[in-house]
Amino acid sequence: MRRLLLGAMFAALAALAACAGPQAVRGSMHYGMADAPEGQRLLWPQAPEVPRFLYAGTLTGEQNFRRAEADSGLKAFGRWLVGLDGRGEAPVVLQRPAALIGDEQGRLFVSDTSRQAVFVFDEKAGELQVWERAEGLANFVAPSGLALAPQGGLFVADADLAIVVQLDAQGQPRRSIGRGLLQRPTGLARDAATGLLFVADTYAHDIKVFDANGALVRVIGQRGGGDGEFNFPTHLAWANGELYVTDTLNSRVQVFSAEGEVLVRKFGQRGLYLGNLVRPKGVSVDSEGNVYVVESYYDSLLVFSARGEFLLPIGGTGTSTGRFYLPSGVWVDARNRVHIADMFNGRVVLFQFLGGS
Repeated sequence: MRRLLLGAMFAALAALAACAGPQAVRGSMHYGMADAPEGQRLLWPQAPEVPRFLYAGTLTGEQNFRRAEADSGLKAFGRWLVGLDGRGEAPVVLQRPAALIGDEQGRLFVSDTSRQAVFVFDEKAGELQVWERAEGLANFVAPSGLALAPQGGLFVADADLAIVVQLDAQGQPRRSIGRGLLQRPTGLARDAATGLLFVADTYAHDIKVFDANGALVRVIGQRGGGDGEFNFPTHLAWANGELYVTDTLNSRVQVFSAEGEVLVRKFGQRGLYLGNLVRPKGVSVDSEGNVYVVESYYDSLLVFSARGEFLLPIGGTGTSTGRFYLPSGVWVDARNRVHIADMFNGRVVLFQFLGGS
């Protein structure tokens, strides 16, 4: 009887420890400014030119949250019993961040293709969550593009599942869009006014448009190098009533009207010079109309004017602050903080745009 009781206790404690992860990490959130060299303000461009950008922090995961309280005694003992205490516990950290977007509540969503999940950095709540479920009991396989959904929810494109998943504000799956219609969905953008959801279908070389009910209403483009055509489009952005498309293997960005039917302008060209595009990925726009494009091949963030004129590069290959290693997504918040998914460095890097032309 005693052996049975001990066995039952160990089993219960093991189950308790197993259920403990992955759970939310809680604590006051900070932006990892310690990564910057002590006593220095990292600025771009550097003197004597007028600075336009200031390093504003790095997000990697649970290291950005100061623990509010320790585990309870029973929970801590259970975790120790199955070897998950302290140094044995795998940290909750970004592995391969791909795309990112934030909402009005101050939450930052980051898709992670290696972790097969969406990280939620919630500064106001002091909490880091990891959302894994795509539909039913199935988890994400290759989450990529993100777009905000109604009522605090989130759209997530899963490239391998070939669907777009709609999550509610708590990260619970609500429905899937595009099943049987999409080949490899990557980038997402949404027009909140009309409810239209734009999906970059990379292998189909087009942009598919779904209405608020999830029905396909339009297909933009086809494979080619002409105006309005695409060659492996990957990332999207919606800004000022226009749709920005990163036409990756055509080495350019194309901008369309609100309905996606008229090409408004295009910029970028393949080349070896600074400011040329070779493998453009993420795209975003700030409040002054400046356009940010991730140039993944040269590990840089390129800044263009609203007319597509090249203004400034940030980055280069490396692991130090201000350097990137195969960056992917970019997103600019309402405070003109530029967030970059630095994929193979496993982090999100922030720059503050200081304004000016």
